[in-house]
Amino acid sequence: MTQPLVLTGQIANMANLHIFLRNLFTTEKLQYQPQPPAQGLYLLYEDNGLALAKAGHKGVVRVDFVQGTARHRRLFGGGELLARAIQAKSQPVVWDATGGLGRDAFVMASLGLEIVVFEHNPYVHALLADGLQRALADEQTAQIAQRISLHYGSIVLLEKEQKQIPLPDVVYLDPMYPQKQKSAAVKKEMAYFHDLLGTADAHNDQALLLAAQKFARKRVVVKRPANGVVLAEKTPAFQYLGKTTRFDGYLPL
Repeated sequence: MTQPLVLTGQIANMANLHIFLRNLFTTEKLQYQPQPPAQGLYLLYEDNGLALAKAGHKGVVRVDFVQGTARHRRLFGGGELLARAIQAKSQPVVWDATGGLGRDAFVMASLGLEIVVFEHNPYVHALLADGLQRALADEQTAQIAQRISLHYGSIVLLEKEQKQIPLPDVVYLDPMYPQKQKSAAVKKEMAYFHDLLGTADAHNDQALLLAAQKFARKRVVVKRPANGVVLAEKTPAFQYLGKTTRFDGYLPL
C-alpha cells in the first residue's frame, strides 16, 4: 500500500496540470494544499518541475534530464561500462524494469537505443513523467527523450503473452539496495526514496529477477555496488566490474 502524499505549490489552475499528475488525485487520494505539510514527504509543484520534498529538510529530488548530471553525461560522455554490459553496439531493445529517477535509462537512450521504462510506484512514476515531458520540450534532449517509453506498473505483473510492448533483448535492473544502518552520507534522493518505497525486499527481488529472465531474449543486467551481494542470492553468469559499480549478467530462462 502506497502512503498518501500531499501536493503543494502555487498552482493557478489545477486543470492545467498534466494528466499523470491529475490522475493521482483519484488513484492515490492525493490532496492539494498551498503550503507544505508539517511533517513527512510531499510533492512540490514548481515552474522548473515536479519534485519530492520532505518537511523540515532542505533540498528536493526531481527528475532532470536537461541539466545537472544528465547534461554533463550528454556533453562529455560516460556510461561505458553500462554500454558494454547491455551490448549497446548490437542495438538491443531494452526494458528498464526499475525506473527510479531514470538516469540509466537516459544514458542508454543517449546511446541510440529504444528504452521501455517501468515504474510501479505512482509518485516516482509522476516524477519520471514530469522529467520526460520537460526533456521532450527542450531541443537539446528531445531526440533522446523520444526514445524512452514510460509505463506504470511492474514487469512482475505483466503477462508474457502481452502484445502492446515490444519484447526486450535486454532487461535492466537497478533494484533498491539495502541501506546500511549507520551510513554517514546516504544521498538525499536515496534517503527520500527509502522513506517512500521502504527497504529492499528479498522476496520482491526474487520475483523481479525471475520475471526479467522470463522476458529477456538475450540477457538480464543487474546493477550492484562493486562489493555488494548478488541479487536474490543468485550467482550471475557473467560480470562487468567497475571501481564503484558492478553489472551482473543473467541468461534468459
